[in-house]
Amino acid sequence: MKRTDLRNIAIIAHVDHGKTTLVDEMLRQGGIYRENQETEERVMDSNDLERERGITILAKNTAIHYKGVKINVVDTPGHADFGGEVERILKMVNGVILLVDAAEGPMPQTRFVLEKALALNHKVIVVVNKIDRPDARLDEIGDEVLELLIDLNATDEQLDSPMLFCSGRAGTASFDPYTPGTDLKPLLDTILDYIPCPEGDENGGLQMLVSSIDYNDFVGRIGIGRIDRGTVRVGQTVSICNYHDPSKSKPSKIVSLYQFDGLKRVPVESATVGDIICFSGCEEISIGDTVCDISCPQPLEFVKVGEPTMEMTFSVNDSPFAGKEGKYVTSRHLRARLYKELLRDVSLRVTDGDTTDSFKVAGRGEMHLSILIENMRREGYELTCSNPRVLYKEENGVKLEPVENVIIDVPEEYLGSVMEKLGARKGELLDMQLHGTRQKLFYKIPTRCLFGYRSELLTDTRGEAIMSTIFAGYEPFKGEIRTRFTSSLVASETGITTTYGLFQSQNRGPLFVGPSTPVYAGMIVGENPKPDDICVNVCKEKHLTAIRSSGADEKLTLITPRQMSLEEAIEFIADDELIEVTPKSIRLRKQYLDAAVRLRMAAQKKAALTK
Repeated sequence: MKRTDLRNIAIIAHVDHGKTTLVDEMLRQGGIYRENQETEERVMDSNDLERERGITILAKNTAIHYKGVKINVVDTPGHADFGGEVERILKMVNGVILLVDAAEGPMPQTRFVLEKALALNHKVIVVVNKIDRPDARLDEIGDEVLELLIDLNATDEQLDSPMLFCSGRAGTASFDPYTPGTDLKPLLDTILDYIPCPEGDENGGLQMLVSSIDYNDFVGRIGIGRIDRGTVRVGQTVSICNYHDPSKSKPSKIVSLYQFDGLKRVPVESATVGDIICFSGCEEISIGDTVCDISCPQPLEFVKVGEPTMEMTFSVNDSPFAGKEGKYVTSRHLRARLYKELLRDVSLRVTDGDTTDSFKVAGRGEMHLSILIENMRREGYELTCSNPRVLYKEENGVKLEPVENVIIDVPEEYLGSVMEKLGARKGELLDMQLHGTRQKLFYKIPTRCLFGYRSELLTDTRGEAIMSTIFAGYEPFKGEIRTRFTSSLVASETGITTTYGLFQSQNRGPLFVGPSTPVYAGMIVGENPKPDDICVNVCKEKHLTAIRSSGADEKLTLITPRQMSLEEAIEFIADDELIEVTPKSIRLRKQYLDAAVRLRMAAQKKAALTK
């Protein structure tokens, strides 16, 4: 059976190349909105964090209608840390739209997602977006995309992929880069002509691979996937199978069935080959499971998702302020939340830690883990987190570490500073390209050497540099390297910060706290530019004297404290430091709060290294 009335596509690209904005215009021109309906930008970014940060974190489904054909569209994340989201949804579609920025060209994530699509033999439509940018390089982008396809061993048919030139914000598309279109009809026509129809046996036994999981308080877990074979109906008894363990099939029942139409989920009684559907009733469903006919359980192979490259330790908050701001504070709550996240995020790994109240959480990158922490924080969880550390491998007695391909787009005047810093972090320069007044640097660098560098790069370049990274594989360990050249200012006693105490301490280095802030002994209150930690008393009060005036404290001028975001805190902390995360606060602290214990542990560590 060929579904000529249906197409399934995914939009893939590097971060900030305009995927979600293009989907906005496709929805608008696909007749989803009324003529006078008020709409918002990036409507597919429905998550609060997505709207705040301006990035897509979760893959989302929508559908439009054009010339009597329903086009299911999957909007995917562009950040490398969320590559697992892209990998698993590619099994749901028959073709992809590869979006490339008209100025930046193919970037690391462009290569990553395109390689995955080509491996599945998907048809590719190349769309050069943002052609109205003043720095667009329309004559060069086509050659760069072709070089990328050749480099990825694309077939002759994939090398002949159609190329369009779009402005997602203006909602126009054309085949000529210098003749802007008037609407997106050329793109929609190309989808109908070039992307193959879904095919399958509608009368065969049901097969549907679950590519995504949602949750609803009323119906429980909701599976999302595409039907590869057969027909599914409401009330049908099915078998839940797993490709890696086919013996553990479980019977279940389809309670409700939905299809995507615009921004809504429309209830249906049945669905057949090629349809992307949501269903509820199968409480134990997981990503990678196959929903099969009860009489012929034949699971489908699930795409192998890349392994995590770094991990952090999450543990119960044991600071003096523990339990004051959070709703969920015990190890039982923490365990349940982390293992629940595993059901939705296939690229995350959670294992029990060295103690009963700690857990090792491994992910794709700092942002991947920081988004999880931020979501937990907003849900009312209170916890402490360690600094990130890379996951090493050993093959044939050789220690291997993960390395990243890095592209940095930087103005020429800051080039020397950037190259000096990356050289000190064992970065290997692969290539340099000049684009106008900006240089594009291509580096290969160990993942651990990038910890803390992103904020340093923005400082060195006055916020003008753009850095993109993608996991490149494992290479032999490159030796010990120091990536943090400063230390911490640590509170010496518990209390409330005073203007006088802060004034006396701010000469030591930048502070992280302001006046009237509760602190405890062992809490990090600032950064020391020198290599050793310093204890400071930010709660110190000025004692009364015979010549003290009532307004003396008001004359003390304080430097504005540096407010640390969660990502900055993760980049800042050292091996013996932790981040205390609560719904209301982010605090930095030493692992051992007692100063005497810290000195003893440091001496033991130094003695061990000497031996």
